[in-house]
Amino acid sequence: MRPIRDNALSLLFGALFVIALAGQAIAGWLENNELLAQHGQPAEPLSQFVTSSEFIVDVAENWQSEFLQFFLFIAATIWLVQRGSPESKKPGDEGPGSDEEQMVGDHAQPDSPEWARSRGIRQVIFSNSLLIVMGVVFVLSWLAQSLAGTVVMNSENAQHGEPPMTWAEYIGTPDFWDRTLQNWQSEFLAVGAMIALSIFLRQRGSSESKPVGAPHPTTSVSGE
Repeated sequence: MRPIRDNALSLLFGALFVIALAGQAIAGWLENNELLAQHGQPAEPLSQFVTSSEFIVDVAENWQSEFLQFFLFIAATIWLVQRGSPESKKPGDEGPGSDEEQMVGDHAQPDSPEWARSRGIRQVIFSNSLLIVMGVVFVLSWLAQSLAGTVVMNSENAQHGEPPMTWAEYIGTPDFWDRTLQNWQSEFLAVGAMIALSIFLRQRGSSESKPVGAPHPTTSVSGE
């Protein structure tokens, strides 16, 4: 049971993700078949729906906003601070930190990852690997959303006898940016609320909160 206990958070949210994605697929499939029936068209199988542009664009637009949120938050917390929030470093600790603080190069520990002991480009990549991966997933999700959205838009245009759009034309349309920005603003609101509310509010036992008795002005989770 120890591997389950040690990875319980990842397992929980991985399972919730799979359940939610499956639920979205089934609900969207049923709704799509209802629309097809209203137009006198045959229902399509679930396997066909989950590989359709309609489903992909809905999934991708949520993924890209989530990974953009974390990409910006990770990057911002390198240089910006919020006094009193456990989501932030202490004022005065801004910046990437020294090699000694980050335990890289000559300051690596015996059990440090191999790339932390390396030098040059390997160390640079590993030192920024979290931000790099978040950024790559965001870009790929945004690209998938825009490409699938182009296909959906051209399908709708064909039904109304309008000419098809290129990908470049579609990403300049109000429809694309309406779908995109409504997701971005909700993510920015959620992150900003978490940062600000955690200054004054507490949740006992959560690593995302300061200790219940920690004074409001502190930045450290330990209440120092």
